[in-house]
Amino acid sequence: MAKSQGREYVWLQCTETNELNYRIQINTRGGLPESMKEGLRKYCRRLRKHTIHRIKRK
Repeated sequence: MAKSQGREYVWLQCTETNELNYRIQINTRGGLPESMKEGLRKYCRRLRKHTIHRIKRK
């Protein structure tokens, strides 16, 4: 299998609880889109509602 070039795994961290809830793969070539820099609305299990999640690199 060929290793995917230009892609990277990152974590999405909840802005309210600071928990790392999601691990996603993003394309690093060409920079991040503006929507990803602002954050994504994802479900937080602890709060039981949708909150803003920002990219966190380990």
